[in-house]
Amino acid sequence: MNTRRIAAIFLIVASVAAILLPFASATLLTIGLGGIVFVAGLNQLLRIGEIESNQGKIFKGLSGLLYLGGAVFILIDPIDSEISLTLFAGVLLLVEGLMELATGASANAPARGLVVVDGIVTAILGLLLVIEWPSDSLWALGTIFGVSLFLSALNLLKPTDAPPTAN
Repeated sequence: MNTRRIAAIFLIVASVAAILLPFASATLLTIGLGGIVFVAGLNQLLRIGEIESNQGKIFKGLSGLLYLGGAVFILIDPIDSEISLTLFAGVLLLVEGLMELATGASANAPARGLVVVDGIVTAILGLLLVIEWPSDSLWALGTIFGVSLFLSALNLLKPTDAPPTAN
């Protein structure tokens, strides 16, 4: 069994868990994001010595402190952070969908219809998240994350153009 199939199996298991337990997966996703933001803040602060000007050091330090403050907020209260993150995701998906629609409308590519359909679905999903916010906050992110993992697993299972290798 090759690594693509093994990864796909793990992604399918994770996607089913995320879809069946959307609150838990959204909360874990939010906590993971908080950890990433914390590391980014530490990185900003550790790189202050690389900056030559005092003004640059001040801005780099403020940036690092902003990241750390955001991370602390996320990690102390992941549920409230999840609610804010759901609104952000809704707005992001809405804007992305509109950009996909504009791209599809202005392109003459063979997959133009798929780009337009993708834009419509993405914009509607984003609009639904924004309209239903904050009531959808405790399940939407986990469900969307689970569906995304599942689609990634399907992508890994599709045949590749590369010749098979001996395992």
